Amino acid sequence: MKVVPDTSVIVDGRITGLIRAGELENADVLIPEAVVAELEHQANEGFESGISGLNEIVQLQNFHKEGKINLRFLGERPSPETIFHAGEIDAVIRKVSEESRAVLFTSDRLQAHVAEAKGIKVYYIRPEQEAKELELRKFFDEGVMSVHLREGCVPYAKRGKPGEFEIVKLGRRRLKEKEMEEMSREVIEAAKREKNSFIEIERKGVTVVQLGSMRIVIARPPFSDRFEITATQPVVKLSLEDYGLDEETKERLSDYRRGVIVSGPPGSGKSTFAQAVAEYLKEKGAIVKTMENPRDLQVSDEITQYAPLENSMELTSDVLLLVRPDFVVYDEVRKSEDFRIFADMRLAGIGLIGVTHANRAIDAVQRLIGRVELGMIPQVSDTVIHIKGGKIEQILELEFTVTLPSGMEDADLARPVIMVRDFHTKEQLYEIYTYGEQVVVMAVEGEKAKNSLEKLAEMQIRSIIERYVDGRVEVEMKSSNSAVVYVEERNISRIIGKAGKTISRIEEEAGIKLNVQPLSSPSEIVPSIFKRKNYLVIQAGRAYSGREADIIVDGKVILSGSLSPQGSIRISRKSKHGKEIVNAIASNSEIVMKVR
Repeated sequence: MKVVPDTSVIVDGRITGLIRAGELENADVLIPEAVVAELEHQANEGFESGISGLNEIVQLQNFHKEGKINLRFLGERPSPETIFHAGEIDAVIRKVSEESRAVLFTSDRLQAHVAEAKGIKVYYIRPEQEAKELELRKFFDEGVMSVHLREGCVPYAKRGKPGEFEIVKLGRRRLKEKEMEEMSREVIEAAKREKNSFIEIERKGVTVVQLGSMRIVIARPPFSDRFEITATQPVVKLSLEDYGLDEETKERLSDYRRGVIVSGPPGSGKSTFAQAVAEYLKEKGAIVKTMENPRDLQVSDEITQYAPLENSMELTSDVLLLVRPDFVVYDEVRKSEDFRIFADMRLAGIGLIGVTHANRAIDAVQRLIGRVELGMIPQVSDTVIHIKGGKIEQILELEFTVTLPSGMEDADLARPVIMVRDFHTKEQLYEIYTYGEQVVVMAVEGEKAKNSLEKLAEMQIRSIIERYVDGRVEVEMKSSNSAVVYVEERNISRIIGKAGKTISRIEEEAGIKLNVQPLSSPSEIVPSIFKRKNYLVIQAGRAYSGREADIIVDGKVILSGSLSPQGSIRISRKSKHGKEIVNAIASNSEIVMKVR
């Protein structure tokens, strides 16, 4: 019997499996050079499928030496252009099979279909229905959330549940590279042959595989410093009832006119809650879909899980708009592009539940700032549910209004404000608004909020004034609509401008009335002194740039000079003055600088 295996049955280990089972005893196994070239290209790119496939060919060579099969390589090596086109490689393989009058073995349904259409003998190997026992699965005993394997290290696991887990060692023996290679090969083969399993992401040095409910990340140099395999699986699957939500919260979740963000730190149980919401909405009679990269939510068969279409979530969202679901669960909203797509779908009228990483609920709102127009944030997402340790820690609701921010007194300063409240108590927690060119997220805590606002206003005014002068600037807030600006006397005329035009322009930009006063320079200041290997730096600050200064030790002037543009004087440690200052520091003498 003559057999021509294509790339798919070599990578998934089905050919070697048939030989071990004795079904291809003494068969002529003909490997097209196109298969070797494709696997070599994949291996050079760091793809696990290429490395696994070449390992399988090595195993076929071993069977040949043992006399179990007759192995030969046929055909010509394809050009680089052909290797980059999978369809062309498949055509070369079919040609070899046809010319050698051999049976084409494949687990690629399209390859089998084309071969049948051309009258080529083909043996199609269907995906296996049940997963075989992998070496990696043996690490998963009861309660294990994830397994972490690293070349040269003892394997360890996380055991427990989100928020309540411990790190445990799995044995004492350190893993060898050969063992890691074998486990990696088994994972890739299983991903190719088992139903509901697939390679989700494959890049140079990293491969992400979904094996049923288990997600496996395989990393190699140069992406990681050592060979590493990380496998995770869901420990618990909860329903919405397990979270003890009241009816008001459930109604908010089931209202498609709202956008919900589920936030929390890594491993907190965000995705577990999101899939519970998806199941709840499905039971309520809604059409629910998911957008995931990678796909790892554990949802029922009625909920379709979409991955990036042609590596683009934007294309996936375009398809979903045509499918018209009632709700979409968008898992792992991280990048600016993800937030833009989330906003676009939300404004199109789809109910959205987004999952994002954040340490606090308000941090999830801040991730929207700059990615979504400020006034549109409540329309994009008006609810944030923060998960920590597998439990709901806080629920925030957002509302857009026009009001006077807390801490401001002048009615003319009223502006659009996003009010952030606790969903259950309705207590106002934060205000989000623009102040000058900045977006402010201000905690609403009475006098503390007022003080924070004053400091922010002082910084804003100082920043504006410093664009007009080159010396020291101090700002003192007198009220919410007035402040005193202190500048060096030589800069007062520059601030006022001809007929007061400059100060008027500054007041308009700052949105506040300003009173300009001369800055009285302190006769003496305590400088910062930095020791370097060969010199000392005596620092007064940029505000004193270019001024004349005296260095005084215990009331005696030991050095005079001009300050640099950085407001400092540099002295050699070996010089007379340098030694005097070093000795003064050692004896705790008083060192001051008098700026003229």
